[in-house]
Amino acid sequence: MEEKKFDRNSIIGFLLIFMLLLGVMYINKPSQKEIDAKAKIEAEKQKAAAKTSEKEAALTAVDTTAKDSLQLEKLKSSLGSFAYAATLPSAKQEIQTLENDLVKLTFSNKGGYIVGAEMKNFEAVSKGSGELVKIIKDNNAKLNIELKTQGNLVLNTKDLYFEPALTKEGENQVLTMRLKAGPEQYLEYRYVLKPKEYMLDFSIRTQGLSKVLLTSNPLPLEWTMKTYRSEKSISYENRYTELVYEYENGKDDYLGQSSSNTEAKDVTYIAFKQHFFTSILLTDTPFKVAELKSDNLVKDIEKDTIFTKSFKATVPLAFKGGEVNYNMNWYYGPADYKILNKYDKNLDEVISLGWGIFGWINRWIFIPVYDFLSLFLSHGIAIIVFTILVRLVMSPVTYKSYLSQAKMKVLRPEIMELNEKFKKDPMKKQQETMKLYNKAGVNPMAGCLPALMQIPVFYALFQFFPSAIELRQKSFLWAEDLSSFDAIFSWKQHIPVISGFYGNHISLFPILAAIAIFFYMKMTTGDQTMSAPPQEGMPDMSKIMKMMIYLSPLMMMIFFNNNASGLSLYYFVSNTITIGIMLVIKNYIINDEKIHARIQENKTKEKPKSKFQQKMQEMMEQAQEQQKQKNKALEDKKKSLDERKKK
Repeated sequence: MEEKKFDRNSIIGFLLIFMLLLGVMYINKPSQKEIDAKAKIEAEKQKAAAKTSEKEAALTAVDTTAKDSLQLEKLKSSLGSFAYAATLPSAKQEIQTLENDLVKLTFSNKGGYIVGAEMKNFEAVSKGSGELVKIIKDNNAKLNIELKTQGNLVLNTKDLYFEPALTKEGENQVLTMRLKAGPEQYLEYRYVLKPKEYMLDFSIRTQGLSKVLLTSNPLPLEWTMKTYRSEKSISYENRYTELVYEYENGKDDYLGQSSSNTEAKDVTYIAFKQHFFTSILLTDTPFKVAELKSDNLVKDIEKDTIFTKSFKATVPLAFKGGEVNYNMNWYYGPADYKILNKYDKNLDEVISLGWGIFGWINRWIFIPVYDFLSLFLSHGIAIIVFTILVRLVMSPVTYKSYLSQAKMKVLRPEIMELNEKFKKDPMKKQQETMKLYNKAGVNPMAGCLPALMQIPVFYALFQFFPSAIELRQKSFLWAEDLSSFDAIFSWKQHIPVISGFYGNHISLFPILAAIAIFFYMKMTTGDQTMSAPPQEGMPDMSKIMKMMIYLSPLMMMIFFNNNASGLSLYYFVSNTITIGIMLVIKNYIINDEKIHARIQENKTKEKPKSKFQQKMQEMMEQAQEQQKQKNKALEDKKKSLDERKKK
């Protein structure tokens, strides 16, 4: 095939065509006037287009305003002046957050109240669960104010949208929630969270609502909560979950286990307590009256495993000058005595430390001593050392009790003789018995008084351990949590009666404590039975005491199986130490022969009687004389009847 080539004539042709095209383009080039005219025309077109756009935008705006106006008028029929709040950009489900190193609080635009309260330093149920304690979550708590408008509408703030504003005052975080009836008409919730504080400043006030709301009656504020389970044993946690309140200048009371309600006047705080955590509403201006209600939600521990109690408090917010203004506080945090006590608002009463002397012993003795020990000892060892100190302090009382039993034991043979000698004359028998006690220098009540002295200590400790949040999720030996039971064996199957009373597990510390109680009672019951003189017409104490040897440890084992293992540890160590102290007293301190010799020596001495003893003897002699006269009158009457029959 012949290859195609460009010849000279072809190249000259292409060059002529190119030059011709350039000439045509140059000749047809527009002048400067034509260019300016064209630019002017384009500018006028753009200007016209802009005017058209402005008109269209204006028409659109007029149309939107018309729609908003229609919506506002429609909302006013159901919301009155508060329809304004429903048209704001904040009228949607949004969450606001306040948090510090201790607590994280979340708030909802709808209702303006707290919808989440998370404890940052506490795990739920058990250590290592990975879930933090949440006092409020999943809509379990609500705050609502019922609003009655002058247009005869009844509205609830929990259903309306608040406008939020987050600011800072120094290091304090401030959240303002406003339910608006106009630009300068609103109901305001103001929350202030400080660094490293569980306590939240809280205020409620109105502005410009005197012509919107009916102000003849106070606004009813309603606070409700279903308390979540946060501990291992729901039954044990529920036992210490209660509604606590302070009223009438410092008095405090509570609603306990059963479903109940009450009314209180001049209330200064209301606490929804959940064993180791609590929510408290405090007010600077006491609520004139508060309606309080508590419902137990744990009917069956196998099924009711999420919530413990349902609480409700309704209080009035009074108008002053047509407006409401209340300064209050919220507390969401641990039910810790030390934390609550520092606020100096009587909040320590929220902790169940016992009333009267029992609470006094806990506040001024047990709590300071235990806190000191736990500074440098693990909590399990601190409980043991604490127990040793308590038993050493109480050892003189133990000694007095045992000494009294020993004296009564020595006198028992002589008392038996008097019972036999005067068995037909109870008054004379009692009189001679008292004389014997007086001569021997023995007080039959001396053994009872030391036992009575130990009751306040026993009860105070029974209140102290379940309230000690320091023990929560602290382990010792096999016990994973000293504030809960120490199960060594458990099962899932529900056993009628047994599961209800004993539980679905076996705790070891209660068993050890029961064994210690058994040996203690075994050791002391014989002496008590021997020392107690038999009383005519009274039950045989020896049989009762023998029964108690087995019954008391069994009751201890059953009752404490679901209780705090720290409490069971205390009783195990306490009874073991008491057994040791009793053995030392019995074998090395008290000698029965010496006691007998001393009693015999006392009999030979003329011992002056106290006024009480003299009075008792006079009363017994008078009673004896009256009995003789009565017997003589009966005999005379009988003789008279016999003589009449003979006639």
